[in-house]
Amino acid sequence: MSRPTRIVVLNAPGEGELPGLEAIRGEADIVHVSAEDDLRAALPRADIVVVTDFRTAVLRRAWPRNHRIQWLHATSAGVDRLMFPELVRSDIVVTNARGVFDRGIAEYVLGAVLLFAKDTLTNIRLQREHLWRHRETELLDGRMALIVGAGSIGREVATLLRGVGMRVIATASRAREDAAFDAVHASRDLHQLLPDADFVVITAPLTDQTRGLFDHAAFGHMHPGARLINVGRGPIVRTADLVEALQGGKLAGAALDVFEEEPLPEDSPLWDMSNVMISAHMAGDFSGWQKALGEQFVDNFRLWRQQKPLRNIVDKTRGYASAS
Repeated sequence: MSRPTRIVVLNAPGEGELPGLEAIRGEADIVHVSAEDDLRAALPRADIVVVTDFRTAVLRRAWPRNHRIQWLHATSAGVDRLMFPELVRSDIVVTNARGVFDRGIAEYVLGAVLLFAKDTLTNIRLQREHLWRHRETELLDGRMALIVGAGSIGREVATLLRGVGMRVIATASRAREDAAFDAVHASRDLHQLLPDADFVVITAPLTDQTRGLFDHAAFGHMHPGARLINVGRGPIVRTADLVEALQGGKLAGAALDVFEEEPLPEDSPLWDMSNVMISAHMAGDFSGWQKALGEQFVDNFRLWRQQKPLRNIVDKTRGYASAS
């Protein structure tokens, strides 16, 4: 009799077990771990590793010299924290949670765009001060959004923004035709596109090419009425340069869900800016998202058991999963 498939699930300390895996308990031996010593002991006997604790370096520290791991699944869209050399050089297949968070993030972005267009931050401030102050606000029809990252999240964002009459263009590694956007340009053209964008939305993964992409030079190309929305990865934006742009009036506002340092330090000037909305890396976390992640893995596991191609395979040299 062949041995059962052994799945090791790495959970963050204090985090509950990933829901949804009950469906395959009869098909696999599932071990949940969170402590580094437990992980170190479990990995050499694992066939599959599922990672929910993707913000720490514990997996690399515990990575065994000898193992039989065939597949690693990240329950996140971004996999930058998992792309350590030993994994990248190996023949282990890596998959991610592409698709699970698309709609939630897109709705967050639409909400942020409406928040700025309708000056909702000022409404809230005036309400707290018991002030009645009539103002005019903006129409979104015909305004231009530039989405940096034309993957599945970017495409969903574009669908919602075009639904309210906005013109939406995007940047990707190369220019291409894509019905979700009015146009997709090559990433190298970013600075040429920024001056015309009323809203700039970052949905790109963190790679060597995107790290620090939005710096002093990039903000210098944006027009003073533009707003930045970052739902991609924090290190894509240089925080100090963003603060300088906001304080200097070079940028009209920002909605930020991710940051270079998380949690955002209590002394960050971003907290007290009246034109900034801050959320705690939660843009895509809808009610039931953890169960959806478990169910997505189960669907892929059954493909793996049938020796069929897995969904959401990550190109380890690029650091993200492509649409194909």
